[in-house]
Amino acid sequence: MDLSQAMLVFVVMAPGVVFGVLALLWLLGWLPTERVLSRITGLTFSAAVFALALIIWKLGSTGAPAVVVTFGNWFNVHDYHFPLVLMADRLSLPFLGMTVVLSGLIGQFSATYLHRERGFQRFFLLLHLFAFGSLLAFAAGSFDLLVAGWELVGITSVLLIAFFEQRPAPVENGLRVFAVYRACDIGLLVGVFAMHHWAGNASFVGGLPALNGTQQAVVGLLLLLAAAGKAAQVPFSGWLPRAMEGPTPSSAIFYGAISIHAGAYLLLRAQPMLAQSRLASALVIIIGVLTAIHGTIVGRASADAKTSLAYASLTQVGVVFVEIGLGWKWIAVAHILGHATVRTLQFLRAPSMLHDYHQMHSAIGGAVAPAGRHLEDLVPEPVQLWLYRWALDRGHLDTLLDRLVIDPLIRLSNLFAKLDGLGLDQPVSRREKVALSLHSPAGQGGD
Repeated sequence: MDLSQAMLVFVVMAPGVVFGVLALLWLLGWLPTERVLSRITGLTFSAAVFALALIIWKLGSTGAPAVVVTFGNWFNVHDYHFPLVLMADRLSLPFLGMTVVLSGLIGQFSATYLHRERGFQRFFLLLHLFAFGSLLAFAAGSFDLLVAGWELVGITSVLLIAFFEQRPAPVENGLRVFAVYRACDIGLLVGVFAMHHWAGNASFVGGLPALNGTQQAVVGLLLLLAAAGKAAQVPFSGWLPRAMEGPTPSSAIFYGAISIHAGAYLLLRAQPMLAQSRLASALVIIIGVLTAIHGTIVGRASADAKTSLAYASLTQVGVVFVEIGLGWKWIAVAHILGHATVRTLQFLRAPSMLHDYHQMHSAIGGAVAPAGRHLEDLVPEPVQLWLYRWALDRGHLDTLLDRLVIDPLIRLSNLFAKLDGLGLDQPVSRREKVALSLHSPAGQGGD
């Protein structure tokens, strides 16, 4: 293993190792101080940035197209094998750099923002786990390993949405987001299975698996389902405002920077496959256009700064989807990097920005001109009123998700719970009855 390969392994594994060590020490009863925890986080991501710079310098000096590290197979079952391969190429390196830089920035910001918060250590543990999952997904050399990172990103997202577990709303919204993730991630799992079934592998080191036209269309559509769910594209956008229940730093790194762009990365990785299918490319463009329009309209009617910024992110990611569908791969990459950086800073500065706006509004006597009036002038007043009511209900996508995704999954989970309880002689305790009632349709409260 040469220097660049060792550095790639370090970049990907460092946050995961820190998470594992800190979690083990936590279980053993040792709680580090806030200063120690923030310094460990700073050193981890600073070292990762330095290691990533060495990889870029090595690739630039040698002219190599990628750094590939192969660890063999995790397991083999007949013709199926799960390869453990890391790869840093021209596509993954920008995403790896974005992840380590912004994760380090969020870590330093959170040391002050969450000072003396009860879940301070829990937040930093999840931050390291999220960074590890993101780096694993972006550096994976196969769709098999990408799934592992993808799942880690999803579960940390849900846990950080439910960070303030003492209130019921964050927990309920975290579960709703989890249900949408589960429903859409089926596309990624089935797509990987289809690649193994038709091509014998799901590795993209040296090129995507060899598929014919129809097979590429099917796999592309399955990957689009997973990407649309992770990126909150229409019709799955209803979960995004609910994700704002988490702390502002986690909202910034998830829904302003990294997690919301994971779906775009998946499509960029599979873009040669999408380009061979007019249907898949057209659907990517259509979904992106509808999402950009939806985010623009609903964002203008949002009642709080975080939700407004979330829909602004949604609009830009919709434009990124359009760029990917049109085949503008590197324009999409540049758009993602710029958008992630700007949106993260906007999320972090949102509280102070509101304070500054109120001061300025008072200083000039309440004469701050509203923005976006040129858009309203183009729409008749009756249409404006209808759009406003439509935007207040966020395009009715919550109702759509409840009927088509959330409720069916809850009923299915209740059915499995009943099947799992068949044959048990022990009576159900009162606590278990309460838990089952909270997860049953009858126990679901209105939002």
